Amino acid sequence: MAADLTDTLDDLRERARRWLDDDPDPAGREELQAVLDRLPESAPELADRFAGPLTFGTAGLRGPLRAGPNGMNLAVVTQAAAGLVTWLAAEGATGPLVIGYDARRGSKEFAERTAEVATGAGRPAMLLPRPLPTPVLAYAVRHLDAAAGVMVTASHNPPEDNGYKVYLGAQLGGATGAGAQIVPPADRGIEAAIRAVGPLAEVPLGPPGQVLGDDLAVAYVRQAVEVIGPDGPRSLKVAYTPLHGVGAAVLTAAFSRAGFGVPGVVPEQAEPDGTFPTVSFPNPEEPGAVDRLVALAVSTRADLAIANDPDADRCAVVVPDAAAGGWRMLRGDEVGVLLADHLMRRGVRGLYATTIVSSALLGAMCAARDLPYDETLTGFKWIVRAGDGSAPLVFGYEEALGYCVAPEHVRDKDGITAALTVAELAAGLKAEGRTLTDRLDELAAEFGVHHTDQYAVRVTDLRLIADAMARIRAATPTTLLGRPVTSAQDLLPDADVVILRTDTARVVIRPSGTEPKLKAYLEVVAPVADGDVAAARERARTAVATLRTEVAAALAL
Repeated sequence: MAADLTDTLDDLRERARRWLDDDPDPAGREELQAVLDRLPESAPELADRFAGPLTFGTAGLRGPLRAGPNGMNLAVVTQAAAGLVTWLAAEGATGPLVIGYDARRGSKEFAERTAEVATGAGRPAMLLPRPLPTPVLAYAVRHLDAAAGVMVTASHNPPEDNGYKVYLGAQLGGATGAGAQIVPPADRGIEAAIRAVGPLAEVPLGPPGQVLGDDLAVAYVRQAVEVIGPDGPRSLKVAYTPLHGVGAAVLTAAFSRAGFGVPGVVPEQAEPDGTFPTVSFPNPEEPGAVDRLVALAVSTRADLAIANDPDADRCAVVVPDAAAGGWRMLRGDEVGVLLADHLMRRGVRGLYATTIVSSALLGAMCAARDLPYDETLTGFKWIVRAGDGSAPLVFGYEEALGYCVAPEHVRDKDGITAALTVAELAAGLKAEGRTLTDRLDELAAEFGVHHTDQYAVRVTDLRLIADAMARIRAATPTTLLGRPVTSAQDLLPDADVVILRTDTARVVIRPSGTEPKLKAYLEVVAPVADGDVAAARERARTAVATLRTEVAAALAL
């Protein structure tokens, strides 16, 4: 046993030394050397850093900022960029690589290194002029007819993380994938090219590329404003937070150009700051994340409060709600169906799409209004490719606060245009003496209350998630809420997802693609009797709470 441990430690030490010899970053080499110097006490940490290379998942590369192959660092980014430009060349893609970045630690450095690798390989590189929202990068890929785009961001992950999203241009992405995130087989091809990169010292680095001017962001804002009608009501007071991210300047410019009053911005969270000092977790869905936003909304008597996540591709909406005792955040499903309903009533015809973990209400609305509908696997890279091509995508959303209200503008989730469209809807309702919650009640009266919730467990050992998925497959519940399970669908091998249905409820269980979490998405549908929406909501809430307990017991985490 002792010999085995020694062999393992010797192997780790040798792998670390090879990495040190190839790491182009002096700070990274110093960091890793410090871990080596603490052996054998640091063996678990060293093993984690070398547990395996980061791979392209739901959102590209994403991981902790640290030296070693299982982290985001200059060496990993250099290798990723070299593999990407090699793959683009092999696929015959022409045109520049356009690169954006957020305000996280390392983002600008990683973006600049990506540009140097691209130009070193003979491909023009264009850098966005400053930290900007992810949807601006997605827009730029189409606007500049780029071969591909890279966005350096970890979205709403903890401050210790960073990430690397890849978007394809029209040449390789096709009609539905132009300006969208990569999907198979492109991700596998890029990954193989990354693994084939030789010593990093032999990767040629070129000049820094072209730094674009502010006219790109101006063009994005101009087209974003065209997403909403030009003549609707604009009387609306909005409170806003970018959560220390990069959304504030672009969102306030868009609101101003559209004719709305400039939103009041939470002052402590207005400037980009990759340490996210006022929130424990920079995700608007997390408890406490929007407390300062609500306080601002109350103090300024706002009609509506909006939060973007740090890279501004998601949009959270918080509304006054007397029944909730103050203000409450609308669920992503609620905002999704409000936006879809608004577009439908504006006469926008085409394909409406969401994911298998989102509410069934959008499908019911489309069926009643004779509009095409589709469900996809989780992730906007699938949503924007929804349907069979017979109808153009006009709207897509996912329950995790992601909305695409104008696929021909940005073929990805876009928290800026979503916020504008929510404001257009809210201002129109206000002019009629109504609110967003009033419209939700009207939809519930027509289609029944579709109450959704989530049971999520964060783990430190990913094997716990695999074990829980194995348990639910081996001992699938036969009843939920006292009613028989009428359908138990396992999406393996295409996706690690189990879907359970009864005549009134649905449960979708899957590992998160971006965080070490197991998630169960819960939905109960309660019909509205005699127009009493409140009573139906209470029945649905009670049922979902019970369903949550049953699912937790079945997963046994």
